[in-house]
Amino acid sequence: MRKGFTLLEVMVATLIMGIAVAGLLSGLASSTRNAARLTEYDRATLLAKSKMDEILADHNLPRRRLMSGVFDPGQSGGKQAGWNATIFPLEQAPGAAGGKWVVDRVQLEIWWMAGTESAPVRRSFSLEGFRRSILSLGGN
Repeated sequence: MRKGFTLLEVMVATLIMGIAVAGLLSGLASSTRNAARLTEYDRATLLAKSKMDEILADHNLPRRRLMSGVFDPGQSGGKQAGWNATIFPLEQAPGAAGGKWVVDRVQLEIWWMAGTESAPVRRSFSLEGFRRSILSLGGN
């Protein structure tokens, strides 16, 4: 009686191991892509929170006008990123004039470039915030 494996058994075992390793590598590559995408999204949410706090605190910004800007590459992880914002009076008393309280609605869109240099993809998400403010004398 001989002990050991036949050539066929070794080939079948190698094939099974090859399929298992290929599946693991595919899953690992997919996980790496997802982690990179989540890192970009996390960075964008931090930039969005910072910009929204800045806009909510500055009561001198104009209403009903599109404002936009670009983030410093050091803040955005070396990728191109920016923002667009608009402030609208949401609720005000009838006949409200300058010096009266109003509730403003702040719409903020954060965008960033993802993907590769040869195939860039623009990604974005929007935030909305509210603040209490005083109307200027011009009603704006």
